[in-house]
Parts: sequence; C-alpha cells; structure tokens
Amino acid sequence: MPRIEIYSSPFCGYCHAAKRLLTAKGAAFTEIDVISEPGRRAEMTARSNGGRTVPQIFIDGQHIGGCDDLYALDRRGGLDPLLAGG
Repeated sequence: MPRIEIYSSPFCGYCHAAKRLLTAKGAAFTEIDVISEPGRRAEMTARSNGGRTVPQIFIDGQHIGGCDDLYALDRRGGLDPLLAGG
C-alpha cells in the first residue's frame, strides 16, 4: 500500500469528501489536522508548492492536490494505479 497523507481540518467538507473516496477504495491514510497542529500548516504549504487550502493530498510523496484534484484523478483512471502502488 502506498503512503497517503492528507492535511485537513475537521470543519472542511472537502476534506471529508476526499477521505470518503479513499476509504471507499480501501486506502489507509494518515491525517494531519492543521487546526490541532497549526505548525503543520507551514509544512503543508511548503510541500504543496504554495497550496494553502485543505485538503492537500500526497501519495508516496507525490502532491495530488485537493479534493477536486483527487476526484478528477479518479475519473481519469489515475487514482487506482497509485493506490495499487504502481
């Protein structure tokens, strides 16, 4: 399984939608709550090349983007290969 990281906030509907898609696909992920760990927001912004909104999603260190990007990747058929480790 790939390493999936999601920078998120508990109040973010897009974060919940992204996690719902990954969960439906059986993918385990690490959630980094930028509200309870505010110092991680700067880390998120640096890793995502300036992305300041949540969620910011990474699969095996590759920046996927936000929720819309994750769903677009899935519609193009690109998410399943990443989740399969290929």
